[in-house]
Amino acid sequence: MNGEIFGYRRPNGSVGIRNHVVIIPVDDLSNAACEAVASKIPGTLALSHPYGRLQYGEDLELHFRTLIGTGRNANVAAAVVIGIEPNWTKRVANGIAETGKPVAWFSIEGQGELETVRQACWKARDFVQYASELRREPIEWSELIVSIKCGESDTTTGLASCPTVGVVVDRLVDAGATVLFGETSELTGGEHLIADRMATPELREKFMKTYHDYVGFIESQDADLLGSQPTQGNIAGGLSTIEEKAMGNIEKTGTKPVVGVLKPAEPPTAKGLNFMDTSSAAAECITLMAAGGAVLHFFPTGQGNIVGHPIEPVIKITGNPKTANSMAEHIDVDVSGLLSYDITLQQAADLLQDMMIRTINGRLTAAEALGHREFVLTRLYPSA
Repeated sequence: MNGEIFGYRRPNGSVGIRNHVVIIPVDDLSNAACEAVASKIPGTLALSHPYGRLQYGEDLELHFRTLIGTGRNANVAAAVVIGIEPNWTKRVANGIAETGKPVAWFSIEGQGELETVRQACWKARDFVQYASELRREPIEWSELIVSIKCGESDTTTGLASCPTVGVVVDRLVDAGATVLFGETSELTGGEHLIADRMATPELREKFMKTYHDYVGFIESQDADLLGSQPTQGNIAGGLSTIEEKAMGNIEKTGTKPVVGVLKPAEPPTAKGLNFMDTSSAAAECITLMAAGGAVLHFFPTGQGNIVGHPIEPVIKITGNPKTANSMAEHIDVDVSGLLSYDITLQQAADLLQDMMIRTINGRLTAAEALGHREFVLTRLYPSA
């Protein structure tokens, strides 16, 4: 993998490519306080969400894993955590603080919202000043965690943008980097292809159980998913079945062995290509992968998708010339030349690799420049 890259090295040794100060609400009741702090202190991001009260079991654990993982992400320089109650607030803050980065927490009960906001603003100001003095330094490709997911797919996705990502994924893995992929239900019809690439029989068994559990739950609801999976946009783009969609989807995973099977928002422990059990919904998937540590995302799209994320830059790639023109403000890399035979697959991968290097070194993606900051938690059960 050629090209010098620079990033921010955190106290625990992880490397990020952005330098955010985040204000994290533990629960939906604390969104307004977090937004008040972010509105007062420029350079901070409030990560508002609608969940956090009366959850239980694995749903509650996923909630904590996602919030803590988001704060631990190496693209975050420091975090302020605000919750209604002290115990859960402290749990999230302590999980982030294990990285060694600056963290502060405040609970609203017992002192009121206005006082909480006042105290949090002082700490957020300190953290912004702290982050402003951090400097990029040379980093290695092997230190990166990258995630991939496609969306608003059509026939061009499997023919152009996903294969382009697949080549770059192979290059990253060869360079020692870690890559996360998921979209469990969108592997349907091609799940055996992923299973055959599992590095060990144990991983194969774990993957197949994960896949069957996910799809089995969907089938247990006796629901007709046509229009949801594939989506209306997929169908309009020529993908009439989930199997057709899966074949293009799998192209972006490249050819390397899969060395890990992860729960949603679980950090990888092995370098290389890792599968994470995720929804196929764009913002949910990216949020889970960012919580797992991904600092950069590749997003192939056919019909055009506008998703972004608050802390993980999303690079959009399309092979559809119509989308490249009509949604040009959202497209970072146009590889439609593949379909007109103007460029080869390796040349398309070179275009994406160049954009990846520029993004790592500070260039804003289209989604960042347009202010897209979709932060969407995955919910498993109803509230208690």
